[in-house]
Amino acid sequence: MVDDPSRRRLGRGLAALIGEMDQVAPLGEQQAKPVNPDRLVPIELITRNPRNPRRMFDEAELHDLAASLRQHGIVQPVVVRTVSSGFEIIAGERRWRAAQLAGLIEIPVIVRDVDDRTALEIAIVENVQRSDLNPLEEALGYEQLIAEHGYTQNDLGEIIGKSRSHVANSLRLLKLPEPVRDLLAGGKLSAGHARALVSTSDPTGLAKVIVNKGMSVRDAERLAQNDIKAQSEPPKLAPIQNKDSDTLALERSLSDSLGLEIKISHRGGSGHIKINYKTLEQLEEVCRLLERR
Repeated sequence: MVDDPSRRRLGRGLAALIGEMDQVAPLGEQQAKPVNPDRLVPIELITRNPRNPRRMFDEAELHDLAASLRQHGIVQPVVVRTVSSGFEIIAGERRWRAAQLAGLIEIPVIVRDVDDRTALEIAIVENVQRSDLNPLEEALGYEQLIAEHGYTQNDLGEIIGKSRSHVANSLRLLKLPEPVRDLLAGGKLSAGHARALVSTSDPTGLAKVIVNKGMSVRDAERLAQNDIKAQSEPPKLAPIQNKDSDTLALERSLSDSLGLEIKISHRGGSGHIKINYKTLEQLEEVCRLLERR
């Protein structure tokens, strides 16, 4: 495992390397040396990095970029490294995909002499700094660096230029169940929505309510807090009441009709009805029935 000072120096080096990639500038001696810094390579010799944290690419945006490439070509070269089959992408997979759609035969590349570890680190940092990752991909990238290379949350914060709390909050998203993570990856939930659900009793059910109702992050946080508060409160014992036979018969009738437990409190000419539900789906069904009236 790399000690903290060495890891911080590596982080600063990676951040500098990303900036230099943007400007197609040579690296200093302490970084990986470019090999033939700007050359044209047949596109069929280039393959994607299977460990790139970015998994989702918007098809409409790719086609728009492809149209631009047909007219202007690739302005910024794709950064690659040599592998047995030819070249593997380090940074620039989106441009490579668009170039294929545009029908380009060859594309400009910068070849870097880096190992597997450095290629992975650059891919993650490059995507995070450019906001190309959705929140789940970003969290998985952080997890990968921590698990495989011993990074701490402080190290990652320094590398990507974000706070340790940002990294910690991103990693918390990985505690969510798969259905919620799918909504997050698909853009139906924001990172703020998803973080609010981490400590709730039913993240999947609450996520569906948030999406269906188009809730803001603030509304989602209130919904989550109410759920968490309900978990911590002891159940209240219902007071024993003597009810007449007509009230009991009406409770049974309504309970059978809705499939839920119904309690009626009646005194004089007024009272209230209590509907007990166990899942958010049952609550939504009650709301739908009431809205129809």
